[in-house]
Amino acid sequence: MKQLTKLSSVAIGLFAIVLFSSCSSHSKKDSDTDDSVLTEIKKDQIAENVKEFVYPLPTAFEVSEMLNRIGASFIFSLSNPAENVSKYFTEKSKALNLGIMGADLSYATTYKQKQIAMDYMKATNKLIDELGFASAIDSDLPEKIEMVENDKDQMVKLITKTFYDTYEYLNKNGRGSVSVMIVAGSWIEALYISTHISEDTYNNVEMIKIIMEQRESLNKLMGLINDHKSFSDVDSLGITLKPLHEVFNSLEDGGITQQQMEAISTEVAKVRAEMVK
Repeated sequence: MKQLTKLSSVAIGLFAIVLFSSCSSHSKKDSDTDDSVLTEIKKDQIAENVKEFVYPLPTAFEVSEMLNRIGASFIFSLSNPAENVSKYFTEKSKALNLGIMGADLSYATTYKQKQIAMDYMKATNKLIDELGFASAIDSDLPEKIEMVENDKDQMVKLITKTFYDTYEYLNKNGRGSVSVMIVAGSWIEALYISTHISEDTYNNVEMIKIIMEQRESLNKLMGLINDHKSFSDVDSLGITLKPLHEVFNSLEDGGITQQQMEAISTEVAKVRAEMVK
């Protein structure tokens, strides 16, 4: 259990970066500060952002838990193989695939695929080291998670604190643009798994609800990308996501057609293929 908990802690540390960066996009937008300046945010504000962002918008962990709950099988072929980590040399490809493989780590951990999770742990650790922010993650996090793993409220508080610490680190070190790419990779992988877990997704009401809710999350992500578009890697990412964004914005409130569902599935597969190549 302790070994598996340590695997989970890596992903939680990663998604702290992913989710809090997304939550903080509006704070960033309201100020004239650039990437290198730390925006002051109080922890009670962070807690409110966590409620707003995490629960209506599933993380990769939440998507995996939902798939597990409805009886969907673990399909390894949906993940980006951990050995592909050696293919990524640019900062953009490393950041995107840190998000992707972090989501795959969550997927494997939720389904108790211990060896697969260990492989992703090594891959994500390699990318974190190469991107240069391993020190942002609390070294005591595995032990703390083990202590509260059965208490959801305490786990949320622990993750909230991790959000704050990693956000502070990234902004003090001018890494906001990197966190945007991690956000995108994680979000795309979770959506890709959700849309490709079954050939009959359109007839699963719970799955459709989760996918429809991603319109709001993609709008937030595109706003975050816009805030960092002065970075060429982030700007090109926005261009890549634009067709998918247009499909989501064609949805009417409370409804989705099978054609729109198929279009989302097709577009997310295209974006994901571009990211993992």
